[in-house]
Amino acid sequence: MLVREPAIAYGKQQFTIGEYLEIEQAAAEKHEYYRGELFAMSGAKMPHNHITTNLISKLSIKTGSSKCKPFGSDTRVHVAQSSLFTYPDVTVICGKEETLNNDGFNVLNPTLLVEVLSASTKTYDQTEKFRLYRDIPSLRGYLMVDSETLSVEYWHLSENGKWEQTVYSGMGDIVLLPAIDVALPMAEIYEGVAL
Repeated sequence: MLVREPAIAYGKQQFTIGEYLEIEQAAAEKHEYYRGELFAMSGAKMPHNHITTNLISKLSIKTGSSKCKPFGSDTRVHVAQSSLFTYPDVTVICGKEETLNNDGFNVLNPTLLVEVLSASTKTYDQTEKFRLYRDIPSLRGYLMVDSETLSVEYWHLSENGKWEQTVYSGMGDIVLLPAIDVALPMAEIYEGVAL
């Protein structure tokens, strides 16, 4: 979950990418980096955590022995074109992981990114963050799951190179994720979640 307030505790408004990576390696909490600024990330409410756990466990089962693997919110993704470093709730990588300068930390090639929406992040995740994510050459799908209402929004890159949206809002719906060839029932995504 992201709080869109710059982290000011470091006494400096602008940071280089190198400075950010040093700070992040030593920090007790996570920060997003964008255009020289650090943004502190806060903890999440239980519905958010339930949904994230459901997604990781179900995606792990459904991708099975395929080349696609889901990773949790400790996976940092780097969007080189905009200098963004961020921690999506779920990152699915198909094939070998590629990282910035082979550092083993900053993923460059996600296939599917998932954000679980909450009141403080919803607008950013649906607009600016999605715009930034579209600059990732390997990205084929973006899934947004609302933690406060029964609503899932999926964007996928079509064969003609355009982003297309599908919205799901029924507990009986099946969320199709062609980017990783997986179908997820809404009931599994929201299992154990009190809305």
